Amino acid sequence: MSRKCMITGKMRMVGNNRSHAENKTKRTFEVNVQDTTVYSQILKRKIALRVTASGLRTMEKKGGIDAFIQSTAKTKLDPALRPYKAQIEKALEAKKA
Repeated sequence: MSRKCMITGKMRMVGNNRSHAENKTKRTFEVNVQDTTVYSQILKRKIALRVTASGLRTMEKKGGIDAFIQSTAKTKLDPALRPYKAQIEKALEAKKA
């Protein structure tokens, strides 16, 4: 599994350690990715996600996983979340009819 946030798209960054003598040594900056599950009220089930702490804050700011998925364009969603967008749209159409 890649260390990538499904909400924000944050990934590992590469940089240098710089010593007092200005020596450069390659290093990586890892992201704070957590495996978590969130409850979808529209689908009435849990969705497993790999998100960063800031990704969870972003999702909550938008109003939860359902609102985040609905408000985000399909092309900008993580490929693992695209089926959920279709399921949510289908559930909302069935609820209206």
